[in-house]
Amino acid sequence: MAEKRHKPQEIVSKLRQVEVLQGQGMTVADAARQIGVSEHGSW
Repeated sequence: MAEKRHKPQEIVSKLRQVEVLQGQGMTVADAARQIGVSEHGSW
């Protein structure tokens, strides 16, 4: 399966969403799941 590459604007937007969710008391794992990304990727 091909890996999807995100544009820098999309990455910043998703990071901001996670930041907001964390501010509401959500864990990073739950916030990542909420916005539809994996908690970590292959490096």
